[in-house]
Amino acid sequence: MALRHKTRRRLSILILLVGLPAYIVVAVNLVSWFERPSLLAELAVYVVLGIVWILPLKFVFRGVGRDDPEG
Repeated sequence: MALRHKTRRRLSILILLVGLPAYIVVAVNLVSWFERPSLLAELAVYVVLGIVWILPLKFVFRGVGRDDPEG
């Protein structure tokens, strides 16, 4: 099912304004459950978590910054 450009644009805004802050809160709480690792290990965890959130959602963000091809 292909999403229209307008729908993808609105969905991407919703994800960035609601989903991403919620993901950040969950990620920080998840990391804080464990004993604090070294600074480099903690940085690596946050970098990986920062990349992982976009992988299932990249189809939503693809082409959103361009003009609407449908008109």
